[in-house]
Amino acid sequence: MHAVQAEGRAALAVRMWRTLFSVAWFVWILDLATKVWAVSTLSHRPNIKVLGSFFQLTLVRNSGAAFSFATGATIFLTVFAVCVLVAIFYYSSRVTSKGWAVVLGLVMGGIIGNLIDRLFREPGVLRGHVIDWMQLPHWPIFNIADSAIVIAALISLVLTARNISPITKVGS
Repeated sequence: MHAVQAEGRAALAVRMWRTLFSVAWFVWILDLATKVWAVSTLSHRPNIKVLGSFFQLTLVRNSGAAFSFATGATIFLTVFAVCVLVAIFYYSSRVTSKGWAVVLGLVMGGIIGNLIDRLFREPGVLRGHVIDWMQLPHWPIFNIADSAIVIAALISLVLTARNISPITKVGS
């Protein structure tokens, strides 16, 4: 009986792992593709009004985090991002909820998307600026990676409100 339960837990862990990393990979690839597009299309032109002044495409190279927090603290933000990624990797094998696997995948993909910019973009290694390109009124300019992290936060609120635990205790 215990062998069957162990096999079931292993199969569940593989499914959750697959969900988490598939979501992360999708977010990262979409973020990378849109940043390449934004740099090549928006670098030498004024804002593109998609929905008047409500939604515009505006290229910005951001040295900080959202809301201009920690501008110029790229090394700190990089170290923090790596710590969060390590924590996600550490706990990923324990996740038993598909919703929480999606949340962690969104966070991981968003972190990787912005981390790649910080590591490899101008002005240099570990000092790179994040490419932001979507603009809403009264909101900082953002990218797909930022959007994924915000969506993850919203989903986590819903999962928490519904009392859905990310990790089921052994024997439950």
